[in-house]
Amino acid sequence: MKKLLIAAIAAMTLSVPTQAGWFSNYFKYTKTKHPIVLVPGIFAFDSIAGIDYWYQIPSAIESRGGRVFIPKINAFDSSPERGEALIAQLEEIKATSGGRINKFNLMGHSQGGMTSRYVMSVRPDLVASVTTMATPHTGSPVAELTTKLAPEGTGQAGLLGSVGNAVGNLVNLLSNNRASESDLYAMLNEFNEAGSASFNSRYPLGLPAQECGEGARSVSINGHNIKLFSWGGVRTVTNIFDPSDLLFSITSLAFSGAASDGVTGKCANHFGRVLRDNYLMNHIDINNHVLGLVSIFDTNPKTVFKNHANRLKNMGL
Repeated sequence: MKKLLIAAIAAMTLSVPTQAGWFSNYFKYTKTKHPIVLVPGIFAFDSIAGIDYWYQIPSAIESRGGRVFIPKINAFDSSPERGEALIAQLEEIKATSGGRINKFNLMGHSQGGMTSRYVMSVRPDLVASVTTMATPHTGSPVAELTTKLAPEGTGQAGLLGSVGNAVGNLVNLLSNNRASESDLYAMLNEFNEAGSASFNSRYPLGLPAQECGEGARSVSINGHNIKLFSWGGVRTVTNIFDPSDLLFSITSLAFSGAASDGVTGKCANHFGRVLRDNYLMNHIDINNHVLGLVSIFDTNPKTVFKNHANRLKNMGL
């Protein structure tokens, strides 16, 4: 009995470092070297009336050791304009960090991915990595159809622009965004065929050379090496309780049967290293919206974000 007691005590003693290591690793799983910045797409906001744009994603990352910032960006505007607002906020964070923060891991949803690409191109010194989610890098048939039905300079465009800008300004007000007046057509014209081609000609880094291919996994700009990633979804109906399913079921008709999330086509979401392009998620399931009402038949978005933060951590980012 005495020998058994001694053996048990010894086993418990030896297991303490192992348990301590497990707990330490658990709470450092998402602890990246550089902070994560979640860059929103259109209707950009942090939280309105208790509804979060990135529903439970920041807390999921921070609960495992990561650090997250959410910038305030105009609801409707061009990516260069939004990018300049993002740069100003990154500079502000950097300046107040006491030298502890020099670069950021930008993770952009939808137009947030285009905004991040702009920032990477003009201020590579601020960027360690760019990850885009559900970003229509080569445009969206939804924007193409909208700008054809209501081309700028027509009465239809005037009405659509007035209503859209009013909605964007209200979103900015309710979310305390530090933004100028919304510009719906600056956003729409970036995602129709001509606008996306123009943007990509100016900021081509990370795009696939072939349709539906994979882009460069990293780029070097002025001596700054930046890692590139992307993922996206291909479903519109994912949860019977999700009101966005109806909206994206309608917008998906613009894709003529091609796989999409209702706004972004499967191949259009390709950028850098394509981690996955066919999640069972619609355009806003990707950021765990609305209220986490997503498909139960695929990886939860919060897990996807945590796993990617761990990937960045393991790469020294």
